[in-house]
Amino acid sequence: MTNNQTPDPCDLLIEAGFVVPVQPHGVVLEDHAVAIHDGTIVALLPTPEARQRFSPAETVARPDAALIPGLVNAHTHNPMTLLRGVADDLPLKVWLQGHIWPIEGAVISPAFVEDGVTLAIAELLRGGVTCVNENYFFPDVQAATYRRHGFRARIGLPVIDFPTAWAASDDEYFDKAGAVHDQWRDDPLVATAFAPHAPYTVNDANFERIRMLADQLDLPVHLHLHETAQEVAQSIDEHGQRPIARLDRLGLVNDRLIAVHMTQLTEAEIHLCAERGVSVVHCPESNLKLASGFCPACALARAGVTLAIGTDGAASNNDLDMFGETRTAAMLAKAVAGDAAALDAFTALRAATLGGAKAIGFDHLVGSIEPGKQADLACVDLSALETQPLHHVVSQLVYATGRQQVGDVWIAGKPKLRDRWLVDMDATRIVANARQWRERIAAVVLP
Repeated sequence: MTNNQTPDPCDLLIEAGFVVPVQPHGVVLEDHAVAIHDGTIVALLPTPEARQRFSPAETVARPDAALIPGLVNAHTHNPMTLLRGVADDLPLKVWLQGHIWPIEGAVISPAFVEDGVTLAIAELLRGGVTCVNENYFFPDVQAATYRRHGFRARIGLPVIDFPTAWAASDDEYFDKAGAVHDQWRDDPLVATAFAPHAPYTVNDANFERIRMLADQLDLPVHLHLHETAQEVAQSIDEHGQRPIARLDRLGLVNDRLIAVHMTQLTEAEIHLCAERGVSVVHCPESNLKLASGFCPACALARAGVTLAIGTDGAASNNDLDMFGETRTAAMLAKAVAGDAAALDAFTALRAATLGGAKAIGFDHLVGSIEPGKQADLACVDLSALETQPLHHVVSQLVYATGRQQVGDVWIAGKPKLRDRWLVDMDATRIVANARQWRERIAAVVLP
């Protein structure tokens, strides 16, 4: 409050029964409020003090809810929501090369990408997700679609060793990557990263080119790595070394690297990631469904590696449910480590918020509820019988809460979900559009 005791103006005051700021770690604040002005968090304080200090244009009171940072889905292929369920119950290589790539070859287009991203945004918002790290073709269309809906995203600039609908040659992949990066380099919501698909689909020369450009442009490098035992064995046969050793030889194992899956790791590789500042994105449900293996999430976290959580694409998950993913991550970590204390509830929630933000280079903007950060927030109703009685808020959020309990979502202070209703998206139209894509895709699905 100013010296003359007149209340300070703000755009929005969110009053919650509980606020879980994530930073500092392990804290739950009861009966607190978050004041927001110009899309930025300006204060986090007890609700009675907030009512005295601020004169908000709008107040949202949620006495039975927990206010958390918006969840960060740190590895997605969101246009693939339109391929949800087309080729289930198959191992990775058969699923990808025998089904997904041929279907994509027949249907992928700017319209496919735009409509798939739009469907994904609606699903993500209803699950409390406010930011994604994207990895797919037509990044120009993705960026425009996320921006149009006011959704925060890091967009992957794809590089792969064969022609696709996006690019026909190595030079075209890099030329288009540069153009997309230049277009979005100063946007407040959308940023870019290099997204070479995987070590088994990208050659040494292209990796070296990516390393040079990533250094010049200060961009992350986002790729699938050590996803399966077969990938590791193939790398040893073809290159004489494991994939991460090959990337290290090429200068890519550093604090720009966002390594996804990482189910096949030695203790030495875990320590290498910690020493070099590599971030690891754990996608437990996709790995389980494709029988790819188990990421040693607890060992990585305890070694000091930044751990994030991602759903992967809806074609291999098959949902974009970060509440479910976080619960699975916590449970699986305990089984893999043989330790019930592994990846406790606070640490799991941190991986799904600040860990993801840090992995993709957005932690100065989002991932925790702190003054100065962007107001990317989700309100989760804990009054339902499924989350009663409420002994421990964060335990309920991780182990008992479903995404259907997300009531409100804001991105940069703008409401995106209000009382479970999408504020500026037409759900009926999105569903109808998804159904017409089903007919088009069904016509090309392999038997």
